[in-house]
Amino acid sequence: MSKEKPQSSGTLLFRWQADKLEVLLVHPSGNYNKQKPWSIPKGQPDPGETLEAAARRETLEETGVVAGDLIPLGSIRYLKSGKQIHCFVGSAPETAEPICASWEVDRAEFVSLKKARKCLHPDQVAFLDRLLALPLVAAVNSMLTDSNDSGE
Repeated sequence: MSKEKPQSSGTLLFRWQADKLEVLLVHPSGNYNKQKPWSIPKGQPDPGETLEAAARRETLEETGVVAGDLIPLGSIRYLKSGKQIHCFVGSAPETAEPICASWEVDRAEFVSLKKARKCLHPDQVAFLDRLLALPLVAAVNSMLTDSNDSGE
């Protein structure tokens, strides 16, 4: 009898701030987590809860941000534990001001893609690549990058 691997569901909310793409990440709380990587806001679905509903709930619980329209970004599996992480992506509300809304996190903030690549759980970095592969995000990000490069 095989035991099913645990799964979580979360969101990758993004915004453009000062002509740069930023994503909403959280850092787990607790002394034992000080050196742990950051993560997308996520958690386990409750019984009977859809993956998207769980992602929305966990984002609100951990950051205080209400997610708007979301689209599935696929899933990844942690290399060490085998845990599956499902991700939904959407633009953050303009007025979003993340807070540490749960004891589970000690930081919740929008960070640049550069910082996200450095601090995000290594297995979750694939979500950043998938975000950048979305046609609208890629087009806007390319325009912003080109205009920033030409102005310097």
